[in-house]
Amino acid sequence: MALPRHSGIDAALDYLSPVALPVGQLVRVPLGRRVVMGVAWDGGASEPADPGHPDDRAHPSHPTHPADPVAVGEAADLKPVAEVLEALPPLDAGWCELVRFAAGYYQRSLGELALTVLPPELRDVDGVQLQRRLKRLAKRSAVPSIAGEVPGAPTLPALSEDQQAVLTALAASAPATHLLHGVTGSGKTEVYLRAAEAELAKGRQVLVLVPEINLTPQLEARFAQRFPAHRLVSLHSGLTPAQRLQHWLAAHLGQAQLVLGTRMAVFASLPRLGLIVVDEEHDPSYKQQEGARYSARDLAVWRGRQANVAVLLGSATPSLETWLNATPAPEGPGRYQRLAMPRRIGDGGLPAVRLLDLQRVVGMHGSRVMREHPLAPELLAALRERVARGEQSFVLLNRRGYAPVLHCTGCGWKSGCPHCSAWRVFHKVDRSLRCHHCGFSERVPRACPVCGDPDIQPMGRGTERLEEQLAEQLPGARIGRIDADTTRSKGSLESQLAAVHAGEVDVLVGTQMVAKGHDFRRMTLVAAVNADSALFSSDFRAPERLFALLLQAAGRAGRDAAHAARSEMWIQTWYPDHPLYQALQAQDYEAFAASQLAERRVASLPPFSCLALLRAEARSQEAALGFLHEAARAAEALGALQAGVQIYPPVPAALQRVANVERAQMLLEAPLRPPLQRLLAAWVPRLQEANRGEHRVLRWAVDVDPQAI
Repeated sequence: MALPRHSGIDAALDYLSPVALPVGQLVRVPLGRRVVMGVAWDGGASEPADPGHPDDRAHPSHPTHPADPVAVGEAADLKPVAEVLEALPPLDAGWCELVRFAAGYYQRSLGELALTVLPPELRDVDGVQLQRRLKRLAKRSAVPSIAGEVPGAPTLPALSEDQQAVLTALAASAPATHLLHGVTGSGKTEVYLRAAEAELAKGRQVLVLVPEINLTPQLEARFAQRFPAHRLVSLHSGLTPAQRLQHWLAAHLGQAQLVLGTRMAVFASLPRLGLIVVDEEHDPSYKQQEGARYSARDLAVWRGRQANVAVLLGSATPSLETWLNATPAPEGPGRYQRLAMPRRIGDGGLPAVRLLDLQRVVGMHGSRVMREHPLAPELLAALRERVARGEQSFVLLNRRGYAPVLHCTGCGWKSGCPHCSAWRVFHKVDRSLRCHHCGFSERVPRACPVCGDPDIQPMGRGTERLEEQLAEQLPGARIGRIDADTTRSKGSLESQLAAVHAGEVDVLVGTQMVAKGHDFRRMTLVAAVNADSALFSSDFRAPERLFALLLQAAGRAGRDAAHAARSEMWIQTWYPDHPLYQALQAQDYEAFAASQLAERRVASLPPFSCLALLRAEARSQEAALGFLHEAARAAEALGALQAGVQIYPPVPAALQRVANVERAQMLLEAPLRPPLQRLLAAWVPRLQEANRGEHRVLRWAVDVDPQAI
């Protein structure tokens, strides 16, 4: 059944079939008054207690888990299978093993995971409807695309020395996991294309993962242009249900040779898988934050090893876990092979990083300048120079909206959300106060709702306000903005990016969605306005993510070798001597990674320890904390302390209340993964029992390898 573990219903369901069904066969079965989709499964497989971690195991395993989506029984009193979807071949053994492993490692119901990773529309169709869709798919496949009618092979660009060395190493090595560590603009995408070409020539399929939807169009265009004779499909949440089913079917039937998508695509059914590419592997978007909290990057590594195919993890700023795995012995485990591309295409230099000391700016121009204007005079002058030369600039501010909060100068009222422990953001374009957590929105009041004072002022600055202020300070310059608010409508992101590429924007204001993966040839200046806010975060991963964001953003400048010499990255900061900024100015990722790993080793933080987080949501904070205290006692009774698993006291979540639901969490830490996994496997059934007691919660979930604490 497609139910989460906290529901308490995760046992196998048996049905009667007159014939033996292969494992992975899709069926429709009665469940109460409904007929639902199921997957025939091998319920008798032996499963060890420790499923391991994607980085730890070189061979597939059967993780501990009692639940099967649909098992086919033989007892006479069982309900019969309503329909076997014979039009589709069964999901292959590799796919079933991937789902089994993911369910066990991430502590999810096998039924929940197996069925939710399939296209939603597939779960709602019967045999007749499926036949119709397959006929339409066959007609589309029979009609050649316009790109496919173009004669001749596309012209291939000349390879740099670094690209050629990497491709030679890939061709000479056995299938393995490789870290492609290349600076921004070094041509990693061309390496992906050449590696894919080699596998397509063998008649195999290629899976390419990207962290965010906004990166799929340009990468999809690159692959479609390079391989016009091969069918390419995408898999991401931006597709309609019908499109997602059509693309999934094309991959499952082997009609699509190239599959490109976000994290959900790691579960694509690919019968002839030959290569997996994970672009921007460091990106936290690869970790699912709801439902089954899996890491698509880690599962891609596991899937590659299980299928004995190469996995390419590409990044200019690899995650520290990946960097350590790619560090040879004796300093590291040496699980991955590191492939370096330290130079940009055309031998253009990396942008010079300039730290603009705001204390010095205030000393020279007065504090009023920085209160009234978002950018220091020196940075404004640099922007004007670029506009005068016909070059482009990018101003990074990772906060959308006009202002983070409105406040009353009379009584101190602030625009808090009545349903969340968060502020509502002021959006000037539609005069609304909007909560970015629960979605609650209302019109901006004409006066303070507490004291009636009409003097309500915005506090802080978002991209909407920054765009407005830059338009005032740079008259005549064409200012553009790309963030989640300006790209809501279908096709808006593509049209805005096209305008930037066409040179119709002089200064682009944007969030992190613009800071990675985009190839803006006219851009020579990148500026970070408010980077300091992440320096003192309570999250131990904050420095790593800030360094990656700023270095990726800097990489948008100077990608054309002709402009590389005068490309710059400006960072406005009150702390120019901070070690992170010093490492960034030197553009020395290896030194930064070494210092961060040394700190984490001393503090016993990942990747030198293993974490799991138990999250609870309830109507009251007392109920959530009470459930977690009972869970802690259950873990202690199972011998957590003796096994070396440390249980930290339950605490309210950083964002304590969302949509009138109170949230709390409890952290578990272990120096090694096996004892933690063994504890989790025995602990989860106890959590179901604990939730039937005095402290009942609405939802609970175990988050293995959490990325946000």
